Amino acid sequence: MKKLVLLGALALSVLSMQAFAEGKPLKIGIEAAYPPFASKAPDGSIVGFDYDIGNALCKQMDVKCTWVEQEFDGLIPALKVRKIDAILSSMSITDDRKKSVDFTTRYYLSPARLVMKEGTTVSDSLDELKGKKIGVQRGSIHDRFAREVLAPKGADIKGYSTQNEIYLDVAAGRLDGTVADATLLQDGFLKTDAGKGYAFVGPSFTEAKYFGDGIGIAVRKGDKENLERINAAIAAIRANGEYKKIQDKYFDFDIYGADAK
Repeated sequence: MKKLVLLGALALSVLSMQAFAEGKPLKIGIEAAYPPFASKAPDGSIVGFDYDIGNALCKQMDVKCTWVEQEFDGLIPALKVRKIDAILSSMSITDDRKKSVDFTTRYYLSPARLVMKEGTTVSDSLDELKGKKIGVQRGSIHDRFAREVLAPKGADIKGYSTQNEIYLDVAAGRLDGTVADATLLQDGFLKTDAGKGYAFVGPSFTEAKYFGDGIGIAVRKGDKENLERINAAIAAIRANGEYKKIQDKYFDFDIYGADAK
């Protein structure tokens, strides 16, 4: 009898813990300086594709989202010390990052490109970059790519905290260009007044060694519960049309399966 009572108590305890876990907000880390994926509106609120996708996923999972702003290079450390539960901030799925975190399936795909003065010629060899100052966001995949691929070609790589700071220095002539996600550059710079006179130059960059298998959501190593439920939510919003509704708000193409151009 005592064993039955004990087993019953344990079962109730487990159910209580599960209920508590289900009601616990999901803390999502994001860098709000990466338009059109995430940026600040005039009233200080976060807006953008990443933000809307995250809220749609939380709604699908029936869990409250708590957004935690963090500079990009601090997101993985914040995840490891449990300041956040997931990273939804246009983070590329790479083998190097997989050593530190687990990734969901991708939620979009976009190549990297160089932006420089319109009319600048950059061949596939990249030899024309010798002596050129190229801005990159510190801690990003583009940072590593620039230092391992562009620097050996003679490019002078300059690290910045945010992509917006890079845009300012490109427009002011303190940089010759920048390398970053093509969609980000198109919407965050080339389509703006500051980006007039600038254009994509050179080839698209898609090497899996640097750019991985698309953009995913990172969770802590071994966090199977969040990994599985977020993957299920991604599949669900893709199937029920919510993903396309959000995509069409920001892009005029299929960003989930965008091809390098």
